[in-house]
Amino acid sequence: MSDVSEDQNSPYTFFSRQDWDRLAARTPLPLTEADVNRIASLGDPIDMREIDEIYRPLSALLQLYVDGRRRIAKERHRFLGEKHSRPTPFVIGVAGSVAVGKSTVARLLQLLLQRWPHTPRVDLVTTDGFLLPNKELEARGILTRKGFPESYDRVALIDFLSAVKAGVPRVLAPMYSHIVYDVLPGQYAVIDQPDILIVEGVNVLQPPRIHTGRQSVAVSDYFDFSIYVDADETHIEHWYIDRFLALRKTAFMQEDSFFRNYAHLSDEESRTTAQMIWRTINLPNLQENILPTRERATMIFTKGSDHRVENLRLRKE
Repeated sequence: MSDVSEDQNSPYTFFSRQDWDRLAARTPLPLTEADVNRIASLGDPIDMREIDEIYRPLSALLQLYVDGRRRIAKERHRFLGEKHSRPTPFVIGVAGSVAVGKSTVARLLQLLLQRWPHTPRVDLVTTDGFLLPNKELEARGILTRKGFPESYDRVALIDFLSAVKAGVPRVLAPMYSHIVYDVLPGQYAVIDQPDILIVEGVNVLQPPRIHTGRQSVAVSDYFDFSIYVDADETHIEHWYIDRFLALRKTAFMQEDSFFRNYAHLSDEESRTTAQMIWRTINLPNLQENILPTRERATMIFTKGSDHRVENLRLRKE
């Protein structure tokens, strides 16, 4: 338990990095350096120490949540006289700004949870696949607002999660390419009754919409646990620019890259371009839509300038 003085009226329990690290000794670490190297993202350094101190206790905590929900489901079946069936997937949402490192968090969790004996099937879906195609965004005049809430096929995403939570086999999730910067027509990932589904995206914690006095369903209504990856806006901007510079030598160079025109910019031109994109698109989306959802998360990671998690907040039970 944290010994840091916090607002007693807060719905969260606060853990400094040191507080949280004390929990690590209670759990195994089933990853190797090779595993870590495979999932590290551009501009988002991760190493065994960070995994050991932050993600190892988190994976054990999530196992408690998963096992607890399974026990409740078992007791429910017994109490209601329901026919026993396969437990529906435990769904984890991962939210946060562009370039904050949520993709690495999601991939790390997937790998860690797959190594536990009772959750071997852990799938990961990003909400990018549920973005409206570029042609549709252009027709609506919102291509420059890609990633904002209105740029998603929200109905399709809700239908997908509803089917997964209902235990429907072989649910299709549309695929997205960051190279061509568009949804891939006719290409899908098959989600077939996993033990755990991780859903990663900038706006997955958006509240329900209100239509003529009534509320609709929110994506987060299907989550059993959610994580918001937080950091200072100036740090995220720096990480975004660094990632943009690195992509010039990799993804931007590909023949079919949507961003191929950026591949041969000078360092100064690249920094200016990246900063313009950040300040006109990604920062407004963060301030207007993403950051306001932070307090809806079960857990909040707060990162420092070096991408290391400095503290964590866990919603009280």
